[in-house]
Parts: sequence; C-alpha cells; structure tokens
Amino acid sequence: MEAVTSSTTDDQSPTAAITRWKFEVSRKYQHLLDKTTPLVLYRWIGFFVIALIYVVRVYFVEGFYVVSYGLGIYILNLLIGFLSPQVDPEVLELSEGPTLPTRGSDEFRPFVRRLPEFKFWYSITKAFCIAFVMTFFSAFDVPVFWPILLFYWVVLFTLTMRKQISHMIKYKYVPFSFGKQRYNGKRAAESTSLSED
Repeated sequence: MEAVTSSTTDDQSPTAAITRWKFEVSRKYQHLLDKTTPLVLYRWIGFFVIALIYVVRVYFVEGFYVVSYGLGIYILNLLIGFLSPQVDPEVLELSEGPTLPTRGSDEFRPFVRRLPEFKFWYSITKAFCIAFVMTFFSAFDVPVFWPILLFYWVVLFTLTMRKQISHMIKYKYVPFSFGKQRYNGKRAAESTSLSED
C-alpha cells in the first residue's frame, strides 16, 4: 500500500511538475523545429530579420563591439564547418589514397557537409539571439576601439577563406548544389521504360 501512495505523492511534487513542464516545452519546441526543416527560404529570411535587428541594436547603442567580434569569430567557425566535407580528403589521401572523384569516369560521390545546412542555420540564429540578449547587460559592453577589431576580423576572414578555397580547388569539390546537374525521378523512369521497349 505504501508503494502506491509514495508514487502518487512523487507525481504531485513540484519537481515532477517542473520536469513534466520542461519535457512538454522541449517536445513542442522540437516539433516546431521539425516543421521548419523543409522551409529553407523562410528559415533564412527569419534569420536575416533577427540579424538585422541585432545590427540595428548595436548601431543605435553604439557599443557591444566585443560581443559582435565574438559573434563574428563564431560565425566564421560555423562557415568553415559548413563549407568543409564531412571526411577531410587530405586525411584520407594519406591513409587510403584519393577518395573524391578526379575524372569523369570515377564514381559519383555527393558532397556531405561537416555541418549540415539546418544545423548551420540553427546555430547561427541561436548565436544572434544570444548576442542580442547580451546587449541588454552593461557587463558585456567592454570599451574598445572597434575599427581594430573589424580590421582583425576581416584579415582573419580573408586568410581563412583563402585557405578553404585552395583546399576546395586542390581536392576538386564544390560545397554548393546550384550549377550542378540534377536528376529527377521522371527522367529515370522514362529511360527505364524506353529501355524495356
């Protein structure tokens, strides 16, 4: 009898109620994220609106340049992950030989990103939201001469992108799908039916 009454009192405790509420909120949040996954254009429009709000806030407050610099470094890190293949061809070349197709007769291997588009969007949007919240706390408004930070970030961006682009050229991969030949199901079905005739 005591086991039944103790389990019912545990269900009524404030800790259990908070845990249930957290679980319900996280489930609804995940459902919302899952629904936005196929809506790529709308997700990126939403991101640019959030980024614009952040930029306007920093411009009118005239501060929080260290927060913006940290945000810029984080964005650069995310961009490198987005542009890089999941398996680095340089490492594989040393261990197994070349893996990416180098001739037209080689097997086609799709480009798989180290950081998928959805995670890139989610991380960058979350970073802008956190940076926006940070602009409401004066502890993060460190006085600094912002042109030096901007110049240093531009130099860092240029050097990093130069290295990434030379890596793309060396191993002959393109991390974007526009401009590539696409095959849809109708062509494959038509060619199959023609070959059967």
